[in-house]
Amino acid sequence: MIDLTTSYAGLKLKTPVIVSSSGLTNTVVRIKKMASAGAGAVVLKSLFEEQILHEISTFSAASDYPGAEDYIRTYARENSLDTYLNLIKSAKESVDIPVIASINCVSSREWVTFASEIEKAGADALELNIYFLAANKDRNPRDYEKNYLDLVSEVRKRTGLPVMVKLGAGFTNIPWIVDQLALLGASAVVLFNRFYAPDIDTETLAFGSSEVLSSPQDIRDSLRWVGIVSSQVKNIDIAASTGVHSGLAVVKQILAGASAVQVCSVLYRNGVDYLRDMIGEMKKWMEKRRVNSLAEFRGRLNYGKLKDPSVYERSQFIKYFSRMT
Repeated sequence: MIDLTTSYAGLKLKTPVIVSSSGLTNTVVRIKKMASAGAGAVVLKSLFEEQILHEISTFSAASDYPGAEDYIRTYARENSLDTYLNLIKSAKESVDIPVIASINCVSSREWVTFASEIEKAGADALELNIYFLAANKDRNPRDYEKNYLDLVSEVRKRTGLPVMVKLGAGFTNIPWIVDQLALLGASAVVLFNRFYAPDIDTETLAFGSSEVLSSPQDIRDSLRWVGIVSSQVKNIDIAASTGVHSGLAVVKQILAGASAVQVCSVLYRNGVDYLRDMIGEMKKWMEKRRVNSLAEFRGRLNYGKLKDPSVYERSQFIKYFSRMT
């Protein structure tokens, strides 16, 4: 019998497929549908740090952005902390899969005290969706990394919940930052966050948003780094994110060493019921190869299992481009 259960950040999941934080996970009705379709867990739509700071009367808008304070205050009123805590409570009462809270944060200021409120509301874990744009030429790159580490350190002091950190790919040494997070008590990392990206309209000569949803080709970066990190950092779980659009993509990430995967864009395109198709495809692959559990093939193709991964990468690069004439 095929066993799709997995352990992620100390949580027992029925399947390795987690619905990531998005507008899809902001209502109990949809969360119940996800659980029924086979999701192993859900990450609730992120609560933004600015909302928290407003609610506890510590937020003040930067003077460089006129009107930002009014916008944030209006948004906060419509999406209060109480509403978020009630969503956690209602979701926990309605489904039997882990419910993971999410905070979109840019600092380690007073808002971290709210982590304990999330725990009291019944969340099974807390995911920190962190992003510092390294755009200041006068700032030492180490300062940005320190922000991540300080934030996780402060949150771990406030809650006993498992803490996951959703990272972007823009680090000089990804295994190092993951290892440091593990030492600070983070239970898992998510590789990688898909950040807002700008685009330019050549007709209107204005900045706008580029494509928000990922494509299957976007799996390449996360697949590489899941394989590298899982072979080097042993005391932390990894969830793969971005570009996971099929059951076979889930299989690839587990082969690379992931404990779980996060999906979002594919559900926007195909609907929540597509989770059934993804899980069915995984089962067929496992049946064909006569493997009964994820543990039997997890990490089988991570970088630690290759005799010389650096030579492998280089040789494949040369092999590919030598054909192009």
